[in-house]
Amino acid sequence: MSGHSKWNNIKRKKEKTDAQKAKVFTRIGRELAMAVKAGGPDPNVNGKLRDVIAKAKANNVPNDNIDRMLKKALGAEDGNNYEEIIYEGYGPNGVAVVVETLTDNRNRTAGDVRHYFDKNGGNLGQNGSVMFMFERKGIIMVDSEGLDEDTVMEDALEAGAEDFNVQEGAYEIATDPNEVDRICAELSAKGYKFILAEAQYIPSTYTSLEDEESIMKMNRLLDMLEENDDVQYVWHNWDNEE
Repeated sequence: MSGHSKWNNIKRKKEKTDAQKAKVFTRIGRELAMAVKAGGPDPNVNGKLRDVIAKAKANNVPNDNIDRMLKKALGAEDGNNYEEIIYEGYGPNGVAVVVETLTDNRNRTAGDVRHYFDKNGGNLGQNGSVMFMFERKGIIMVDSEGLDEDTVMEDALEAGAEDFNVQEGAYEIATDPNEVDRICAELSAKGYKFILAEAQYIPSTYTSLEDEESIMKMNRLLDMLEENDDVQYVWHNWDNEE
């Protein structure tokens, strides 16, 4: 694989997620509510709901929490209506950034995201301004401790994975973005545990930041975006995170 996923970036994201469990549950709860409203409460006939439940399990959300989220979603028909909006922009020195959001107030979210870019030496762009620099891929990370590399690779490819790579402390499995939940289900049945499993925007090229001010601004931009409740995921092509 061509090094399209940086393990230190994923580890940074995982550490933030571990420190903010309540926020992770809130985000997945919103996705469950959207899926239930769009296609009903039965994951056997609602493919989107099935995908979200698979994502919740892959990200270590307990079954009890998933059940509570589903019950809340069923009773939320008169609640907020969320929509998915993707923002594209440039951070300091031209770092490309893609921001996935789930919001019930697009004006509020757009204002917040624009403010974060402006405050940190970047600018929010139009649709398509940076997306051409990314490819949508499914990425599954399996903790490599105690596992045989050849066995994991064979099981992953047999399940339909497109590629396999060894990272520091983990095996990375690349898939079609629409196949993440199915492949996870097959691997889970064989006893595998996941660090993460999701569709990502993978950059085709990377941008380095050399001066301390740009690095500080880029870190602050990422922190501000990730702390916003409307933001689901942030993808970028910065190559030198510490």
